Amino acid sequence: MQPIQSRFMAVLAFAGAALCAFPAHAQAQTYPDRPVTIIVPFAPGGGVDTMARLMAEKMRPALGQSVIVQNKPGASGMLGAQYVADAKPDGYTLLLGSAGETSINAYVYKKSMRYSPSKDLAPVTLVTRVPNVLVAGPSLQAANVGELIQYAKAHPDAVSYATSGVGNPQHLNGELLESMAGIKMLHVPYKGASAQLADVAGGSVDLTFVSYAGAASFIQDGRVRALAVTSPKRASFAKDIPALAEFEGLSGYNLENWFGLFVPAGTPPAVVERLNQAATEVLRDPELVQRLRDQGGEPAPMTPKEFADFIQKESVQYRKIIEDANITVDG
Repeated sequence: MQPIQSRFMAVLAFAGAALCAFPAHAQAQTYPDRPVTIIVPFAPGGGVDTMARLMAEKMRPALGQSVIVQNKPGASGMLGAQYVADAKPDGYTLLLGSAGETSINAYVYKKSMRYSPSKDLAPVTLVTRVPNVLVAGPSLQAANVGELIQYAKAHPDAVSYATSGVGNPQHLNGELLESMAGIKMLHVPYKGASAQLADVAGGSVDLTFVSYAGAASFIQDGRVRALAVTSPKRASFAKDIPALAEFEGLSGYNLENWFGLFVPAGTPPAVVERLNQAATEVLRDPELVQRLRDQGGEPAPMTPKEFADFIQKESVQYRKIIEDANITVDG
């Protein structure tokens, strides 16, 4: 009797496991069966919002469902990221997140951040890499990055540069340039690209790091001069602007902003894979690729594993820059 009883118990255990697995499997088979929402952790009308709406437009036919964009700005992107981290892990709430709220902020906002990007969010795919462009106004006489470095070495803290805030990728661009070039500049944080560009064009600040989309009109009408991009090579949408890495002492310079899709941790792997396939499909669409490049981005879809590895590698660099420069907001 004992062998028969053992076999019976084994069958029951197998059936129980199968029943437990069935809901997730069934969900993956039918997903999505209702609209999907992409949370943008920034205000409407900005570059991230535009990117999300371009993605949503193309992902609708790829998923066979409506894709809605919802803005939840605040706290340097962390309110929107927190919302997604707390959402049901069913694949219906996505985050279009930047490097800030999904990687950098964990080292800058040590007390106020209430979620762990690595534990509470699951990567789906990198969407686009967005190099910043270093631009100079009329107050700086240096014609290129080489002359800028020479002048800054001779005049510590005399060169000022504006960014959109403490601890964001633009600020890290400046800190990395200072570290690699052996110079010291004055950081002037702003609350938005428009004000920082206006002050650089007006001559009250010497430099700024900003997205190419934000600076394009200022560059084209000559109000500012583009000195370099922060990507390791020249950007496809601005091949006439050299990369910082091309200049002496800056070989290997590479610090771009980037944006990717995330879901709440615990989302079924099959659902994550379905979203990855849909996003990858649309990120290879020639029209979308061109529109993203018009926004200053380089589309770069990845598998979830590749994206997770990418984030880990980027985080190592962010943490080193932040700790070396002792950057913090709330201790």
